[in-house]
Amino acid sequence: MDEYGHFVDWDKMDVSAQSQDTKELTCTDFHELKQLARQGYWAKNHSLRAKVYHKLISNIPCRTVTPDANVYRDIVAKIVGKRNSSSLPLPEFVDNSLIPTYCLNAEGIGAIRKIILCIANQFPDISFCPALPSVIALLLHYSKDEAECFEQVCRILACNDPSKRLIDQTFLAFESSCMTFGDLVNKYCQAAHKLMVAVSEDVLEVYSDWQRWLFGELPMAYIARVFDVFLVEGYKVLFRVALALLKFFHKVRAGQPMESDSIQQDIRAFVRDIAKSVSPERLLEKAFAIRLFSRKEIQLLQMANEKALQQKGITVKQKSCLLVFQQNVHLAVHAENFKSEIVSVKEMRDIWSWIPERFALCQPLLLFTTLEHGCSLSRFYSHSEGHEPTLLLIKTTAKEVCGAYLSTDWSERRRGGNKLSFFGTGECFVFRLQPEVERYEWVIIKHPELASTGSEAENHAPPASSTLSSSSVPSDPSDRLSPFLAARHFNLPSKTASMFMAGSSECIIVGGGDGQALYLDADLNHGRTSHCNTFNNQPLCSESFQISILEVWGFRD
Repeated sequence: MDEYGHFVDWDKMDVSAQSQDTKELTCTDFHELKQLARQGYWAKNHSLRAKVYHKLISNIPCRTVTPDANVYRDIVAKIVGKRNSSSLPLPEFVDNSLIPTYCLNAEGIGAIRKIILCIANQFPDISFCPALPSVIALLLHYSKDEAECFEQVCRILACNDPSKRLIDQTFLAFESSCMTFGDLVNKYCQAAHKLMVAVSEDVLEVYSDWQRWLFGELPMAYIARVFDVFLVEGYKVLFRVALALLKFFHKVRAGQPMESDSIQQDIRAFVRDIAKSVSPERLLEKAFAIRLFSRKEIQLLQMANEKALQQKGITVKQKSCLLVFQQNVHLAVHAENFKSEIVSVKEMRDIWSWIPERFALCQPLLLFTTLEHGCSLSRFYSHSEGHEPTLLLIKTTAKEVCGAYLSTDWSERRRGGNKLSFFGTGECFVFRLQPEVERYEWVIIKHPELASTGSEAENHAPPASSTLSSSSVPSDPSDRLSPFLAARHFNLPSKTASMFMAGSSECIIVGGGDGQALYLDADLNHGRTSHCNTFNNQPLCSESFQISILEVWGFRD
């Protein structure tokens, strides 16, 4: 059909959707290019898309010595020899069971393995890259020959721009991205996450499939549209689309019985057959409608998760290592070692599914309980300080159970001197377990001066409507850092951290979410909640309550 169709089986390609109009792409402005990519400007012209891919990939900043087409022509015969391409063994860093063929003809399918082997020869530092076969297969549709496809993939792999992450090439990077995806699902797809927790014994195993949904299960027309935007905007696009897939899966399948014994298989089947329910345009529209999402946020989460994995010694893919990793994540709350007077093992595991993945690697450690240490706020602080994060659990005399995940060390309260000082990050949240399970988050205390002293906070708790507000969307999210991680972990200015916790010698305040806030008096016997009526949800617990038991839990490696 055109010079870029050598490897295409046109009977498989939806030619009816292709336009024969001659188009050119002349713009160089990033923002204009981004809009064109999202709108699918080059999606309906095969030749134009090939030329745009070539242009975009040629502009990727790469290592000084990056293998090109001539290198491929020199080494392919030596590496492949006279062997049948379909029988060529693949390197361990790709998943041999999943090599997408999309709309390739027989020659194109054979070329995938040849190119993978040549890349393995030129990139000995790649240790884990399951997305590679899909990327090669996709680019073969828009390449004149194997050598050109090889060069384009090499440029993607050799990108040396630290701000432009493209494809994971190590197990550490891949596994941390899976944890990061789990964090993002937990924050932005709570309904879907709740379903995953309910039907899966291993939530991270489900989320570890997220790249497979994109680079394996998505049909050709969909992954090509995703790739259009990916080449312009980078790695964050992949997270966005995967989140959108999960949102659509939950919307379409919620309330229906599972079609298989595995939620993983159900999601894979849904993505393979996504054309039955969602168009490529609708998928991208949903992906870019997700709010409070930035490249900086992803980078910080990725850094934190990589550090957590490194501390656990999990950097390469080994069966024994993976087993330990999965046990640490999903069986951290061991029944034989866990005892709480407030929550059961199952309830604690439910809470564990809400916390950031890097801390889900740890086990709970009881730091303080009023049954043993008494109702003293000073003892509460002395047992809690030095631990970050912590988990607060409260059982009321009315049998209500609520609590809070607190991301920051309580010692931070001293920065305000004798005044009630606010601190914390956007990872804080409050929750309710009894009478019903509910999780609340993303409330920023915008006017801490309204509770400037402990006595004022105790006697006149500020109204939720004036003190607590759901976080708003920045005018330009790419230039703003969401309050996702402790600012001091990354040498960021303190103004990038929101304020969710407050403590003095007279009271504790925790701003939770959806208009919820929790106030505890100094004697740890009495508490109050603040509930903003503008939100359609149930209050955290009674507006005023008596505390029966209070526990503080830390996180132990």
